[in-house]
Amino acid sequence: MSICRFQAAVSCQQTGDSSLSLERDDAHEDSEISPPFWLLCELTYRCPLHCPFCYNPVDFARSQPELSTEQWKRVLSEARTLGAVQVGFSGGEPMLRDDLEELVAHAHRLGYYTNLITSGVGFTESRAQQLKDAGLDHIQLSFQDSTRELNDFLSHARTFELKQRVAALIKAHGWPMVMNCTLHRYNLPHIDKIIEMALALGAEYLELANTQYYGWAWVNRLHLLPTREQLEAAEQVVAQYRERVGSRCRLLFVVPDYYAERPKACMNGWGKVFLAIAPDGTALPCHAAASLPGLVFPNVRTHSIRQIWYESPAFNHFRGFAWMQEPCRSCAEKTRDYGGCRCQAFLLTGDAAATDPACVKSPHHNRILATVQMAALSPADCSSLRFRSDATSVVMTGE
Repeated sequence: MSICRFQAAVSCQQTGDSSLSLERDDAHEDSEISPPFWLLCELTYRCPLHCPFCYNPVDFARSQPELSTEQWKRVLSEARTLGAVQVGFSGGEPMLRDDLEELVAHAHRLGYYTNLITSGVGFTESRAQQLKDAGLDHIQLSFQDSTRELNDFLSHARTFELKQRVAALIKAHGWPMVMNCTLHRYNLPHIDKIIEMALALGAEYLELANTQYYGWAWVNRLHLLPTREQLEAAEQVVAQYRERVGSRCRLLFVVPDYYAERPKACMNGWGKVFLAIAPDGTALPCHAAASLPGLVFPNVRTHSIRQIWYESPAFNHFRGFAWMQEPCRSCAEKTRDYGGCRCQAFLLTGDAAATDPACVKSPHHNRILATVQMAALSPADCSSLRFRSDATSVVMTGE
């Protein structure tokens, strides 16, 4: 799921304090804006894993204290009133929150379809039963690889056997077995073994999500980007397994933007259906939006979900098409891809309102091609990876 753009001339600027003027934008009436159907509650940035492709912000060390249980309950209630129907509990590792079961129960009473996105660390028989009793509908369990050696190296934690046990617990408690594995140059050659592992664990769904380059993955992109040959070989393997396993397990293969010719409609469009709440209460239209300079994102501590969704200048900034530059402005595909990802545009061009360079029509598409070429020439050197950790975040953000 990841994770936006910014122009120099914006209506809201960082003023140095935490206040935000929520003035109405006449171009956006409530009736023209769909409600946030999908709510992602990033309960914490704390995590026992140290994945070098984590989408959490590199500067998470600067994050303010986490929302309290009651504050999260208010978020859930307000978003449900507004129309949200699905909620995901993620992190970091959401199992590190002692109130997870209480929050799941509250969401269940409100009528949400509830999802837990976890590494499995902290998922015991006791907590599994508590989450089942609380009404949890769905769990997505992540693996880093099909081998103990690479799985544990990439997470910098001994988790492989633990994940196997958690997968068995998920099945034993009657949840759908949904497995996720983030792909990159180190584990793409194992994709057949990853699929076989998922089948052995009884997975009904396997998301093979090629790394998208934000957060920690952006820092490590030259070491994580696969070659085109690796990607094409992996796609062939997935196609063969789809024919073989049929409906036994649904295999979802997400191609990295760097090898696409058309951009994806990031989060189905800025501020259209997706609302993320960071651990400190900052509201975001995608996971990585806080990295965009100049936009002031409101906080649920001081503003209601309705104010944030409908009235926030930051949420309204890239809605619609008026903000678009050429070639997006006159492109027939703009109603499908909404110009692509705003964060990717900023990272690759320095201009958050630029056409996503993943698009072949972008005047900056050559930057994608150059990055792919540089990555292909970079040796597969695991020792050069920067692993996610509190200490590294402090160093990299100058705290």
